[in-house]
Amino acid sequence: MGLLDILLGRTKPVTPDLDQLFALPSAAVTLEAAAGFVPTGHGAVCFATVEGGAFEQTHREVQALLDADTERTGDPVQLLRDDYGYSWLLSRRAPDQLPLLVNDLHAVNSAMEVNGFGPQLLCSLAGFEEQRPEGSGGGGRRLALVYLYKRGSYYPFAPLPGSGQRRDNALELQVKAVLANDLRIEPDLSRWFPVWGAPGL
Repeated sequence: MGLLDILLGRTKPVTPDLDQLFALPSAAVTLEAAAGFVPTGHGAVCFATVEGGAFEQTHREVQALLDADTERTGDPVQLLRDDYGYSWLLSRRAPDQLPLLVNDLHAVNSAMEVNGFGPQLLCSLAGFEEQRPEGSGGGGRRLALVYLYKRGSYYPFAPLPGSGQRRDNALELQVKAVLANDLRIEPDLSRWFPVWGAPGL
């Protein structure tokens, strides 16, 4: 960063660091111990929708790469489009296979980067749910840990159950405090974008 950037208050963009994804399993241990949330086994990578043969080839490569995993059952990765026009590659694992899910998310991001689609990458997320006492009925609250590709940082997103688009801001701030030593948390709360209806959540 040059002197002119400092004087004008410009900051150097953060270089994407996909290895930050590998911090998720240890963060999950902290999250379960401190807040009672456990992995769902679902995760997804979001990117600006891409059309054309080059992307189709990349999608096939990702499918082949993840399909080679002998511990996986079912489809390796599913391509979905949300109501806002963004595309998601969704991966499903058993809830106790978070490290393998993280490998999937890293592989998808890396394949997109290598094939020239890095600028389209937006975020990755891993889903969590609140543990409920046995016999209490119903599922607990939902939570996603969202990795911002272009910022190299995480934030929690906790939609409130029921209809309407409302967030559990208190839970998000609680998770921020709990994981401050485990993940690089995004300090700018205005960048904690809601990912309503995200696959994997």
